[in-house]
Amino acid sequence: MKTLPLGEVPHDVGVLPEKMLACTIRPDREGDPGTAMRIEEVCLPPVGPNEALVLVMAAGVNFNGVWAARGKPVSVFRMHGEPFHIAGSDASGIVWKVGDQVKRWKVGDEVVIHCNQSCGQCPECNGLDPMACSEQKIWGYETSWGSFAQFTKVQAQQLLKKPQKLGWLEAASYGLTYFTAYRMLVHQAEVTAGDHVLVWGAAGGLGVFAIQICKMLGANPIAVIGGKDKAQLVQSLGAPMWIDRSEFPNLAYKPPESPESARARAEDCKKFGKRIRELTAGKDVDIVFEHVGQQTFPTSVFVAKRFGKIVICGATTGFDLSFDVRHLWMRQKQILGSHFCNAYQAERANQLVHEGKIRPVLDQVFPFGDTAKAHALMAANQHKGKIGIAIQCAAAAGALPLAADQAA
Repeated sequence: MKTLPLGEVPHDVGVLPEKMLACTIRPDREGDPGTAMRIEEVCLPPVGPNEALVLVMAAGVNFNGVWAARGKPVSVFRMHGEPFHIAGSDASGIVWKVGDQVKRWKVGDEVVIHCNQSCGQCPECNGLDPMACSEQKIWGYETSWGSFAQFTKVQAQQLLKKPQKLGWLEAASYGLTYFTAYRMLVHQAEVTAGDHVLVWGAAGGLGVFAIQICKMLGANPIAVIGGKDKAQLVQSLGAPMWIDRSEFPNLAYKPPESPESARARAEDCKKFGKRIRELTAGKDVDIVFEHVGQQTFPTSVFVAKRFGKIVICGATTGFDLSFDVRHLWMRQKQILGSHFCNAYQAERANQLVHEGKIRPVLDQVFPFGDTAKAHALMAANQHKGKIGIAIQCAAAAGALPLAADQAA
């Protein structure tokens, strides 16, 4: 058996083919996802003593796949020594092989995968936080052998039990964004009941979970969306307060600014803050959930209340941030960095999915052959929630309407 047929699970669990199909990026074609990502046959990776090989049933699309394809802001080939890169930091699947030191998992287990890898041996891993490990990496971005392949190689500590109530595609859709949002809000910003939380990109992969976490904690999410067509989604998730960002056309910071554009942005920033106070009966936001970066960060610092917090995990519009620092120090606000989560936090967050308290929001599903197309869609911000890729599970391409209980 050279490669497995796509869209099915072999009867002989644990039997490995000679090769596998993978969506690869190579150094000589970095650029737009549509041209950078190609399906090809590759050899299966070797499995170390504390590693596992997982048959990928489905994978989830994240913006780090766009970065990997583009080779920007940094080429993934500077992070690992593989001749090609297999992106993908979300997956659901079946354990197909385990290393001889793996005790908690066995061949045949149904799993989802969290994307943090660390050495497991340093003092930081064994007392502080594996996210502080000097060898900490995000699987499928800073390492190769990600989820856009028939098999993926992971550290055994990355495995989590798949929620039985979820299908393969739903189970593959939530890990990276949900676990990131969980650490940001629960552990870094320490959201408490009654807090007002401004959520940028509220209809996107991170935002849909930020809203749900806020509601579960008794906080009040204020959803920022890019168009009124996304209002129904954020309301159904628990955000009755929402703001259409398109009503503030000059709000985004886009350097270099002329004096005229700077004044126009300042005016829209004040109007944006006024809109927040109209929704909250005169209150400013306690916490800002940031991941957009350059275009929104000046506004985030401005609208946070005195002693408020801005928690940030990424910057999809640019990493060079500019803001009026007087709003920070004179009102004693805090900027908190956050990066994915550790295995314990992922386990705790995953339990909430098992209990039905947090649910994935899957927008569209594509067949494996359209992995590049799916990333192009994300790069153009033409999606809501998460995008799934069907690999060994069978699924047709197209939009997935919200289920009845999701639309309620």
